[in-house]
Amino acid sequence: MEQTVNTLSNSGDVLFMMLGAVMVFAMHGGFAFLEVGTVRRKNQVNALVKILVDFSISTLIYFCVGYTLAYGINFFIPAKDLMAANQGYELVHFFFLLTFAAAIPAIISGGIAERAKFWTQAVAAGIFVGITYPLFEGMVWGRISLLGQNDSWLAQHTGGIPFHDYAGSVVVHSMGGWIALVAVVLLGPRRGRWDHQGRSTPIPISNVPFLALGSWMLCVGWFGFNVMSAASIQGISGLVAINSLMAMVGGILVALVLSRNDPGFIHNGALAGLVAICAGSDKVHPLGAFIIGGIAAAIFVRGFTWEQEKLKIDDVLGVWPLHGICGSWGGIACGIFGQEVLGGMGGVGFVAQVVGSFAAIGMAIVFSFTVYKFLDLMFGIRLSEEEEMIGSDLVIHKLESLPEDRTTSFR
Repeated sequence: MEQTVNTLSNSGDVLFMMLGAVMVFAMHGGFAFLEVGTVRRKNQVNALVKILVDFSISTLIYFCVGYTLAYGINFFIPAKDLMAANQGYELVHFFFLLTFAAAIPAIISGGIAERAKFWTQAVAAGIFVGITYPLFEGMVWGRISLLGQNDSWLAQHTGGIPFHDYAGSVVVHSMGGWIALVAVVLLGPRRGRWDHQGRSTPIPISNVPFLALGSWMLCVGWFGFNVMSAASIQGISGLVAINSLMAMVGGILVALVLSRNDPGFIHNGALAGLVAICAGSDKVHPLGAFIIGGIAAAIFVRGFTWEQEKLKIDDVLGVWPLHGICGSWGGIACGIFGQEVLGGMGGVGFVAQVVGSFAAIGMAIVFSFTVYKFLDLMFGIRLSEEEEMIGSDLVIHKLESLPEDRTTSFR
């Protein structure tokens, strides 16, 4: 009887993880359509292919290198041995965490769209998923006892309170957003984004329905991203689910007001709220989640405008403010709204959250600059001016998004 109960429990956890992995895998379609709806038609095929290929490269690299680096577990053993422990739970756990790791190149993709070379970015994606991301992941969730473990170096210096990131505001989103910032700066702006006098020439989004579809796919999948981070049926939390919902709603409503009904900001406002709540979704009160999401949307709306118009950084989808800054805010917000005095669950510290959040920024910038500078010197990371004018669809894939509508002018 006991063996039967254990078998059912293990099977339930395997199914739970599998469903979570599939939900987050579907989010990568959301990343793709969000980019497709934003870039010009001549770059839409590239957006779709790039994210699918990056996911495939990420799978292989994370299976062979990244997961082992973060958790000390490898899969180079007989299949019978892989199944012996909890009916293959570690395999589906890998699949679930792979979808997190592969979000790094998917995030970067939106920032560098329309002018980055395909294969150099694929190599960069492999490096980030195989080395950079797993190192930080291991420091927070894995075997590298530095930031997130109860016996970590950080916990020893903050009164026993480690860095807390339940579902990846910092580990996934902040890392991806700050890596993307360096890539965007090194690439430079798209041709024609600013004139020779530095005056802005906005490039409008190409397809609002596709952008909205991408946002909806991400929003739905996000409940797998957050809730299934419990990693087992026994650990599932209704608080995580409702906090995700409230942060999303807070992001939508604040973006609605601040952007004066702009659909691009509204749909990204939902994502800003969800990015920010990942870290503290198991710690904060639902009203705290609403505030966190609302502040994240304000950061995105104002940050995107500031980034584009003041700093003149051509971050196509605004992934630095959306994932980088909002992710960092989410890590720090967990240390504020997670306190019991503000209705939270407690067990988090403001200092630990600040240290962990800034550690991610520093690591992302250093690794990103090193990788992209090396690739640029060796192979170049940007399309030529003529290739950019023609568009990455024809240059890289020899096909337009609407082949029957072949034109001689490039939009």
